[in-house]
Amino acid sequence: MRRRSLGREITAIGVVLLGLVTVAGPAGAQATARPETARAVEPLPLEQLFDNTAVSDDALPGTADFDGSGASLSARDLTAAGWTRGRTLTVQGAELTWPDRRPGEPDNVRAAGQSVLVTGTGDALAFLATATGGAAATGSGTVSYADGSTSTYRLTAPDWRTGPLATKAVALPHINGPAGQLTTQARLYVVTVPIAPGREVVSVRLPSAAGLHMFALSVRAKSTGWTGSWTASTSGYPAVGPWTDRTLRLVVHASVGGPRVRLRFDNTFAAAPVRIGSATVALQAAGATTRDVPVALSFGGAAGVEIPAGAEVFTDPLGFEVPADANLLVSFHLPDTVAAVAEHRLAKQRSYLSEPGDHTADGASTAYTTTLTTWPLLTGVDVSGGPGSVVLLGDSITDGAGSTTDSNRRWPNALATRLLAQSAVPRYGVLNQGISGNRVVAEIYHGDGISTDATGVNALNRLDRDVLAQTSVRTAIVFEGVNDVRWQATAAQVVAGLREIAERGHERGLRMLVATILPCAGEARCTAAVDTQRAAVNAWIRDADVFDGVLDFDAALRDPGQPARLLPAYDGGDHLHPGEAGLAALAGAVDLTLL
Repeated sequence: MRRRSLGREITAIGVVLLGLVTVAGPAGAQATARPETARAVEPLPLEQLFDNTAVSDDALPGTADFDGSGASLSARDLTAAGWTRGRTLTVQGAELTWPDRRPGEPDNVRAAGQSVLVTGTGDALAFLATATGGAAATGSGTVSYADGSTSTYRLTAPDWRTGPLATKAVALPHINGPAGQLTTQARLYVVTVPIAPGREVVSVRLPSAAGLHMFALSVRAKSTGWTGSWTASTSGYPAVGPWTDRTLRLVVHASVGGPRVRLRFDNTFAAAPVRIGSATVALQAAGATTRDVPVALSFGGAAGVEIPAGAEVFTDPLGFEVPADANLLVSFHLPDTVAAVAEHRLAKQRSYLSEPGDHTADGASTAYTTTLTTWPLLTGVDVSGGPGSVVLLGDSITDGAGSTTDSNRRWPNALATRLLAQSAVPRYGVLNQGISGNRVVAEIYHGDGISTDATGVNALNRLDRDVLAQTSVRTAIVFEGVNDVRWQATAAQVVAGLREIAERGHERGLRMLVATILPCAGEARCTAAVDTQRAAVNAWIRDADVFDGVLDFDAALRDPGQPARLLPAYDGGDHLHPGEAGLAALAGAVDLTLL
């Protein structure tokens, strides 16, 4: 299998030779200018370049003109979402600061090739951006590094009115117009682009693209010194309770251990903030009972935190020994009323909800009287040290359908156990990013608002959040496609989606592996026509030189006598999902040296 490079050309910048100034252009193209016309432009902080006003007071809509027709964002809506002036938000692992400007003051830059002062090292640039021209805006820019080199990038920001909700950072319910408030949703996006790893960024030249607006820009730092041990993807935003003054105690299973821990909470798909009053972590004894006294977590030195709509927060690092292959109890108090919550639906693990009150410090299970089968808000557990992690992007088979609740016998768990028991390759953390019902290209839930659907946005739309932004990820395994073909997607559509996933992963320097789709004849939707499409996808997977390695799960679990069916010993009973023997066989079929 062919290994892809970063995919960004590195060039020299700013040399004067024989009376001409040579500068790097888009994609490394060279242009020349005579010294008397060439101008050295010193990079400036983004806020010093603000030349457009996007936000207005609802009572004074005429003080802003975001799109050239007098429309603007509502300051009240931004405040209601928790996007307040000067607030630093973390989205997709990047810290971005919402402009500290009053309504009616310039608060964004119309991208026209400006040179912006940005510093830091990491794996990506993150832009808080949107477009106002009625369609997505695309352009190329340049990153300059401290060693004198440059790299180019290409960025696309969707339109603020018509762009996809599935990839937005936040959606606001109104737009302020000259004639009054419109109920059209306004969308803001966080777009990331790869940069040269290990090189210190000193400035960024913005694209020149009509209608492209930048509110904030930062270098997304790599999670140095941390390994991802557990994750869960946000699969939906359902109504709950409502819960008022309740404590959640979630049971999660660490794949690898370490002497320090930090947790991540995500308010994905939400329209309003959610507040955590306090939080603790403990080892599980049984059920909701802790082995020892729960240890308090903090957020920026405070006991609690408010998570803005669409954002995430990390706890402060805590000296707490996390054993490998062990259950943790993560408890957090929700002091306000929560009527809907970002969650992972198919936990295959019992967790707990308390009676009213802050019970995060309780060692006993007495107050935890209600059982949950989902993981609300909590999306990650990282441990210090370690070699990094492997992310598994999948559907219900990866999510654990077919395994016994509380058993931790999903195939990612079995893979983690294999890694812990050997020394031929590093003992990577294993991050399960499976979502039951998920698809590569099509989707049912479009990523906004309260919904009973829990299949998540499609793999292409969640790739940045669920793979590229994960802690210390070095390899991704893509195991999806059966739900696409079962719901009439063509092999060509699935192949195009898989190819894009591979390309985007390679751009970030990840090792990308892909698994063949399992047979499912005998399940109601798995007709002969569906199997033809499945076989075509698998043929491409085996033959195409796109991924860095292939895991032939189809060959490992199919019935040799009836290759369109699962081997009966591996069939979980519905002919679609493997049972626990089949899930163990999937983990056993992984060539660890490919990781």
